[in-house]
Amino acid sequence: MKRNREEEKEEEKNKKKMEIVWQNPTYPAQKEDYIFHNGKRHVRPYYFEFVSHVNKRWEGKTIVDLFAQEFRGRSKDYYVSAVKCGRIQVDGENIPVSYIVKRCQKISHFLHRHEPPVMAWNVAILQNEPDVLTVCKPASVPVHPCGQYRKNTVLGILQAEHGLAPLYPIHRLDRLVSGLLIMTKNPARADIFRQHIEAGLVQKQYVAKVVGVFPEGEQVVDANVDYNAREGRSSALIRVHLQYTGHPIANDMLYLSVNVVGRSTLGTTADRAAALSGSSPATSCENHNEEYKYCNQDLTIDPMCTHCPNLAPNGYDEHEEGLWLHCVRYSGPEWVYECPYPDWASLS
Repeated sequence: MKRNREEEKEEEKNKKKMEIVWQNPTYPAQKEDYIFHNGKRHVRPYYFEFVSHVNKRWEGKTIVDLFAQEFRGRSKDYYVSAVKCGRIQVDGENIPVSYIVKRCQKISHFLHRHEPPVMAWNVAILQNEPDVLTVCKPASVPVHPCGQYRKNTVLGILQAEHGLAPLYPIHRLDRLVSGLLIMTKNPARADIFRQHIEAGLVQKQYVAKVVGVFPEGEQVVDANVDYNAREGRSSALIRVHLQYTGHPIANDMLYLSVNVVGRSTLGTTADRAAALSGSSPATSCENHNEEYKYCNQDLTIDPMCTHCPNLAPNGYDEHEEGLWLHCVRYSGPEWVYECPYPDWASLS
C-alpha cells in the first residue's frame, strides 16, 4: 500500500507539471529559446503537445497497443507509463491503459522535445520590402518546421530574432544547401511568384564546389533522375546531374560514390538518424553530455525523456554541416533577387 501511495503522488506531481509547461504550434519562438555553444545553435528542450486523430486503421486498438505499433521509437513500457501519468490523453482527458480508441478522436502525446542543433551562422536579411523578404539561408538550417525541427528553422529564427511572421517561402531549399531564400509576407504575393514559376518564367542560379576541374562553357546533361521530394527539386537535380558529369559536389556523401546508395549514418539527416533504433555512438554521446554540462544550470531533466540529459536528440549526426551548394540568384518577369557568394567559393 505504501508503494501504491508513492506512485500516486508521483503521478499527481507529473500532472501538475504538465498543466503549466506544455507548448503547441501557437507558441512562437523567442530569443531566449536558443543556446550558442561550440559553433552550434541549440534549442532549449521544451515540452510540446503532439496531436493526431484516430483513423480507420487505428480504430479499435487499445491506446498502448496503438502507440507501441505505430510509433516504435519508444518501448511499450514507456507508453504504459505515459498513459498512467497523463502524458498521453484522448480528447483532453486521462484514460486507462486498456482504453480502446474510436474513430476521429483527438490523441495528445506530451513530450520533452529536443531539437537537433544547427550551425550558428546568422540568417542574414538581404532585402526587406513591403511584400517580400529575402535572406541568405545558412547550410544545415531547414526552411520551415519539419521532422524534429521547429524552432531551429529559418522561419523560427526570423520570428524569434526579428519578429517577422507570418512568412511564405516561394521555393524549396534543401536543409543542407545555403543561399538565397525568397519569402513573401502575404499569400497574394506568394501566388504571383507561384504563377511565374509554374509558367517557366523563373531562372535560377547556383554555385557549387565539385570534384575535379569542371569543363568551361555551357554543359547540357541528359540523365534520368528519380525525384526525391525530401531534398527539394532544384538542389536534388543539381546534385544528380553533377554526379552524372563525373564532378559531384566535393562534400556530398550521398553522390560521391559511383553507385548511388542510401546515406550512411555518418551522412544521414538528423530526423532520419533519430528514427534509427540504437543509441548514439559513444563519442557522440560524450559530446552531447559536454554540451549539456555547459548550460545545465538553465535546464531541467525530464525523468521520462529518452533524450535527457543530452541537449541534442539521440541519433543526431554531428558531422553533417552542409553542402558546397549555394543558391545565388532568382529572376523572373521584372524582378531579380541575389545573394552573396559563400566563403568556400572564393578562388583566393
